Formats: sequence, C-alpha cells, structure tokens
Amino acid sequence: MTSATAIQDEIARTDVQHALDVQCPRCTCHLGQIPNPEKDSDACFFCSLCGFELACVSGIWNALPQEREKYFGQFVSQYQTVRAAEGRGSPESKYYLQLPYHDVTGRNSWQWSIRAKSFRYLQHAILPSLETRCTSSLNVLDLGAGNGWLSYRIALCGHYPVAVDLLINSSDGLGSAVHFGRRLRVLFPRFRAELDHLPFCDSQFDVAIFNASFHYSEDYERTLAEAARCLRPSGVIIIADTPWYSNDASGSQMLAERHSAFESRYGFASNSIASLEYLTDQRLKQLEQRFDIQWQIHSPFYGMRWAMRPWLAKLRRKREPSRFRIYVATVCK
Repeated sequence: MTSATAIQDEIARTDVQHALDVQCPRCTCHLGQIPNPEKDSDACFFCSLCGFELACVSGIWNALPQEREKYFGQFVSQYQTVRAAEGRGSPESKYYLQLPYHDVTGRNSWQWSIRAKSFRYLQHAILPSLETRCTSSLNVLDLGAGNGWLSYRIALCGHYPVAVDLLINSSDGLGSAVHFGRRLRVLFPRFRAELDHLPFCDSQFDVAIFNASFHYSEDYERTLAEAARCLRPSGVIIIADTPWYSNDASGSQMLAERHSAFESRYGFASNSIASLEYLTDQRLKQLEQRFDIQWQIHSPFYGMRWAMRPWLAKLRRKREPSRFRIYVATVCK
C-alpha cells in the first residue's frame, strides 16, 4: 500500500512539463510550441503551407490528417472491437492506477504480468544508466501508449513522457489516461498520431520507447527513422514487448493461425494494414546495418512457465511460441 506521503512525493516530482515544439505531420512545417496541452484544451495550430489543423480536444492533440484517419479507419475499428471483446478497460480509476502490476478485472492478468516484468526490468536495469547520462529528467516519447500506463509510470519516476497512439477512446485509448490525473497534477501530453509521421520537431527527446507497439509497423526502417529523428544526439531507442521468433517461418505460421482464429471469432482477419507483427534476428540485423546501431538485447525473466514454453512446444511438435525481449540502441547523429 502506498502511503499518503509517498503519493504526495510522487505528485511533486511530476509537476513540471517541458515545452514541446510541434510540426505539421503532413508537410513537416514548424507550427509552434506547446507549453502545456492540458491547460490549453481548446488550443490549435494551423499550417500555412498545407492547411492542416493541429487541434487539442479534451486534452488530446489530433495529429492525424483526415486522409490518414481514413487509411487507419478499418484497423482502428477492428482493433477496438477485439480489445472490447477481450475485456480491456474499466470505469474505475483503480484499474488504471494499478497497471501494470495488477489487473483488478482479472480478465487479462497473464498479459499484464508480462508487461509488469518488462517495466520492472526497464526501471531497474535500463533507465538508471540513461539517467546518469542526463543532467535533468529524461524527455521520453511513449510510442503506442494505449491507455497511457507507461507514461504514468515514467512520470512517477520523475521524467517527462509524451504519449502517442492512434486510439483515443475512454476505455483503452488515450482518453482513459484522465484517470492518472488523480496522481499527477499535470497530465502528460497526449497525441493522436501515427508512428511514421510524428508531429514533433527534430531532436527533442532523450528516449523513444515502443511500448508493445513496434510490430504494428508496416515498415520497420521508416518507423525507426521517424523515432530517431525526434531524438537528441545519442538518444536511445527501446523496443519492448514485441514478439520475437527465431525464423520467419514461425512468425508467418503464427500470423496465419491468428488470422484464421480472428476470422472465426470476429468475422474479420484483422489484417487491414500490413503490419509486420514480429521480429527475428535477421530483421534486427537489417536495422543495425541501416542505422549503424548495435542492439543491446535484454531478456527479463518472465517466470518458469514462460521459460518452458519453447521446450514444451518442441515436445508436443507444435509451432515455436513467441518470446519477448527488450532491445536498446543508441542513435548517433
């Protein structure tokens, strides 16, 4: 149980937000500076070159041009259908405030236990070394933020997160992040945007974290390049909780099985966009060569049952199961 004193200390450490320079996600024209989106809920920027309007509605900046909203429309609709069927979200603030350590609904506890172990590893084994490199708190780009739980936890660590996602609903998307306002005096900035066209000017962040989201990319090189653009010199990219397979055959078989299962249960295969869905060593190597980086591969311990899955699959002559690792790389500019 967190004491009242500890909660006040957490609040005090998250009371300041850094200014943020934004650009047009369509034509990259510089739009201006956002000091605090939560206090300017009706603010907007108008691009004089292409006419795009970056507007803030209910604390969420919409950085998704109409043509891209149409492109992702089917994906978002189907994704929300699946997430709702899986029992994601809750009307209770306590559900969000206890993530990722405890799923009070009990509906997706197994997955949240993975997220919790990944975050603990990130907090204790990766962030400390990054913190020593900076004279102040880290500016963190949370890519694929979902309901914002990672941004919330990052803020409680004394850093300055910015949450990005396509979903803005109030149960599982950026809209549900309002629950974290019970612990944060100033809620972290939230942007509806796609990973390949971020609305941020160059070189503003120390860390970019793909939060169980990198596998939704349709082009890993393009997605990584956009995150790298937003980083300061020697900034760090982290990929967490993206499925890894030892070869493409296993990943392809997983996709075929999932599409078939979704078609049977929901009436659609959930393949409206060409997401790459998984990583392999070969794909990671290609990214190393393209960006002149070197991945540090971290393997958190997710429990004996999880560790035994590959061996059990072999014994039962089943497909290789996915594995999760955390990938960290410094981007030199």
